[in-house]
Amino acid sequence: MSALFDALVASRSPLPPAEECERLRVAHGLTPDEAAAALEVRTAPVSGREAVKKTTELRGPEREAYARLLNKLDEPAASTPPARAPAAVR
Repeated sequence: MSALFDALVASRSPLPPAEECERLRVAHGLTPDEAAAALEVRTAPVSGREAVKKTTELRGPEREAYARLLNKLDEPAASTPPARAPAAVR
């Protein structure tokens, strides 16, 4: 394949299914408005992407930013210490 083709494919950051996009956002307590504000886009592309019946696709820099946001939301919380078992009572 050509370098142009490879660059085109690389620029299309994979996005999870619509249901997963919404699950990640909701799990972190973000509204569609807050996610859109963080991406500096209108709310419609975020809501549209999460709506199963719609085929709204973010493109270019918006898609890249949305993919990065979802990847970050999918990371385990680095600041959360692992849960420890309670100490045995003697």
